[in-house]
Amino acid sequence: MIRYALICDLSHEFESWFPSVETCDEQIASGLLTCPICNSGRIVKQIMAPSVARSGEESDGSADSTAFSNDKALSFRSALREFRNHIVANSEDVGERFPEMARKIHYGETKLRAIHGESSLEEARALIEEGIDVHPLPFLPEDRN
Repeated sequence: MIRYALICDLSHEFESWFPSVETCDEQIASGLLTCPICNSGRIVKQIMAPSVARSGEESDGSADSTAFSNDKALSFRSALREFRNHIVANSEDVGERFPEMARKIHYGETKLRAIHGESSLEEARALIEEGIDVHPLPFLPEDRN
C-alpha cells in the first residue's frame, strides 16, 4: 500500500492509501477520486518526503512515522474487507447492469435502493459526469481469485 498526500483544486489537503502508483493515477485521471471535503474531482498528488528506515533501524512508532507495521497492515486489510462485506451484504448485486440500474435509480425510473455491480472506468466516469454518485468497492489482492 502507498499513502499519498493529495490536494483538490480548492486547496483542501487530504491523504489516501492505494495498492499501487498506477491505481492512484487511474483513479485521479478517471475522476473516481474526489475530495472528501468539497467532492471536487480535480485532484493532484502533493510532494511527499518518503520515510524509509535504514537497514537495521526500527521505526520509533511516532505519529510522523510512515512505517506501516504488519499489525497495522493486517488491521487495515481486515477493516477494508469488513467494510466491503458490509456493503455487499446490504445492497443488491446487479452485476454488469450496474451503469443501467444506477441511471434508472438516479432518474426515478425504479425504486431507490443500494446496489453494487461492475462497470468499466469509462462507464463509471460517464455516471459521475451525469451527477450520479458511484464509488468503487475496495478489493484486496487475495479477494480477486
